[in-house]
Amino acid sequence: MQSATADQNRRARAFRALHEGPDAFVIPNPWDAGSAKLLAGLGFAALATTSGGLAFSLGRPDGDNQVSRAEALANAADIVAATALPVAADLESGYGPTPEDVAQTIRLAAEAGLVGGSIEDATGDPSAPVLAPEAAAERVRAAVEAARALDFPFTVTARAENFLYGRPDLKDTIARLQAYQEAGADVLYAPGLPDAAAVRAVCESVDRPVNVLAAAGGLDLGVAELAELGVRRISLGSALVRAALGGLLAAAEEVRTTGTFGFTARAVPYARANEIFTELSEPHRPPKGETSS
Repeated sequence: MQSATADQNRRARAFRALHEGPDAFVIPNPWDAGSAKLLAGLGFAALATTSGGLAFSLGRPDGDNQVSRAEALANAADIVAATALPVAADLESGYGPTPEDVAQTIRLAAEAGLVGGSIEDATGDPSAPVLAPEAAAERVRAAVEAARALDFPFTVTARAENFLYGRPDLKDTIARLQAYQEAGADVLYAPGLPDAAAVRAVCESVDRPVNVLAAAGGLDLGVAELAELGVRRISLGSALVRAALGGLLAAAEEVRTTGTFGFTARAVPYARANEIFTELSEPHRPPKGETSS
């Protein structure tokens, strides 16, 4: 197994500290090195990859094994290299049917420079979209054991996918998260929770940091409101890449349907874009007060 570098250890400790602090934090989801640099330049404390964002950038739909493990980890390595921030990864369902597949994904994620990753309990089978709780917990346990064998604190997030797959069963979702907590997960995540009551119920039912997907499943709550409910980490999923796609589609539709170019007035000027990436391309350094040792 490849040993962690001092820089990876620094990032891992910083990522773990964010979950242990008193405040909720937002972890945005870049889809390439450029978007990672932009988000880091805006002052976010950590980043996480997005399977949907990567799939869309490759011209593919999300899900159903559209992106391979090798492709996902190569993308993650590019994002790690782009900034000095801690980077976690959307590792989907672990890229394989067995617990050992999941464990190997964690080991490979560490080799790519990542300091955390999430494992879903989704199956990819529309007729039975979510794993049985016992099988899902076994896979989380394998991920945790692989992470604990590393020489730095790799943060494992376990995801209960019920609400994303038409199974709005809060009781079962909570039971799954409790089982994943028992299996050793560091962070718990149920994307698509519908309202504040559901978020509060999840947060009160576990004793690990809870991640919530912003503006998903009808959830219209800001950072302060989610923090008040007990949320520690807030992710954006594919929202940012979809916002970028929305801008591109609107601009292209204007050109195609009206033959005008009004969108250019709203675009970042070329000189400013070049200036931004010139500044962001300077060798990245650890944040003030931190060292790479």
